[in-house]
Amino acid sequence: MLVRPAYLILTNAFATLRLLPMGDRAKDVEILVLRHQITILERQLGSSTKVRFAPEDRAFLAALLTSLPRQSLRRLRLLISPDTVLRWHRNLIKQRHARTCRPKRPGRPPTIRSVRVLILRLVRENPSWGYRRVHGELATLGIKIAASTVWEILKQEGVDPAPDRTATTWADFLRSQAEALLACDFIETVTLTGQRQYILAVIEHATRRVRVLGTTTHPTATWVTQAIRNLAMDLQDAGCRARYLIRDRDGKFPDLIREIVAEAGIQTVRTGVRMPRMNSIMERWVQSCRRELLDRCLLWNEPHLRRALREYEDFYNRHRAHQALGQAAPLRTVPVPLADPEQIICLNIRRRDRLGGILHEYLHAA
Repeated sequence: MLVRPAYLILTNAFATLRLLPMGDRAKDVEILVLRHQITILERQLGSSTKVRFAPEDRAFLAALLTSLPRQSLRRLRLLISPDTVLRWHRNLIKQRHARTCRPKRPGRPPTIRSVRVLILRLVRENPSWGYRRVHGELATLGIKIAASTVWEILKQEGVDPAPDRTATTWADFLRSQAEALLACDFIETVTLTGQRQYILAVIEHATRRVRVLGTTTHPTATWVTQAIRNLAMDLQDAGCRARYLIRDRDGKFPDLIREIVAEAGIQTVRTGVRMPRMNSIMERWVQSCRRELLDRCLLWNEPHLRRALREYEDFYNRHRAHQALGQAAPLRTVPVPLADPEQIICLNIRRRDRLGGILHEYLHAA
């Protein structure tokens, strides 16, 4: 039992003798190194058997130990070898040298943001243009940029090559040909007398104007043909330039209507089987008519239904705001915004009820 204490006293005495020729600065460095090692061990206590040094630990120990001679490094009880410390120091100097010698403007200067926006706009508005066609258009505008830079910008934004962007979707076709498109469909409803009524309506894609052609309990071929004839004459009187009529494959449409509208210069286009999205504009109006009128009004008979449809058609075309038209109506433009603050503060808005309060119109008091 006395051998172990005697051994510790003897070794510590020799260690004290070795510290006598050392300066205060070296002693302080050794104390800081040993304390930092204890901090690292306490931080990783119980986590793993291998001691892991963070980048900041390596930089701190390398900065401290490089001031000590190699003999002192060998004498210290370090968790790493002296060669490892020297390697850390070399990496620290290399990183510092790389930061100080880094060029101020590496590579090409970045492309101006307005030019990037213009390139993406040209590609979006012209799906068939490749990067070289876009480069040519920029050269026409006096913008000097390399074709490879245009290609790099399109690649960074995830824009596909021109052959993959030229395919025209049905939605793009409808938007591009809106002024020449009409759409028609039947709406089915039931009155309080138990009669099933069929409503035939047509909508213009460009103006969103709706024409209710009529309602009947028996949509025979003769009735539908006469309604289409009336539509063709109405379009000619209104100067409508429609060239296509979209309809579904409902059996209530006779084959004769194709010849009738062809005389007015209109071609009939049938939608796909069970594809209502191909006639989405008309289906949207059907949904609005049901939600705003048919589901909220008790319709007694066919005359009552016709009067309600006339009121709703006038309301839809002359007052109801449409997002596709910038909150205007098909037969009404957006009024000039109120610029006088007094008019905004002293608003006097009157409500006009239609169909017994089913529909509301809000207007400025005269």
